[in-house]
Amino acid sequence: MIQIEQKTYTTQDGNTVIVLIPTGRLDITTAWQFRLKLQECISKLSRHVVVNLGQVNFIDSSGLTSLVAGMRDADKVKGSFRICNVHPEAKLVFEVTMMDTVFEIFETEDEALEGEPRSIAS
Repeated sequence: MIQIEQKTYTTQDGNTVIVLIPTGRLDITTAWQFRLKLQECISKLSRHVVVNLGQVNFIDSSGLTSLVAGMRDADKVKGSFRICNVHPEAKLVFEVTMMDTVFEIFETEDEALEGEPRSIAS
């Protein structure tokens, strides 16, 4: 079971941004739950999502897959998908798999929320 805190922000231009903060491990046992949460948020609440990984100390390939799937979902609806505050232990996984070049990754949640949400395709 993975704990996922959810916050909602409204940007200056009126867009709603959902911030998800999972806690613990994002691995084969929890990635599907996180994937469902991403799908639900993007389809029902907002096409703009920020995932704060500051509380995730372990991520494996299935965790990365759930993030890629979320990014694709947001992209399909011309939304934005950003990651912030990657835990130092999880950061290595992003670098080794070169996923740090695929995602929009920000140091802090505030930086991820700043500016215009933009589509990754643009």
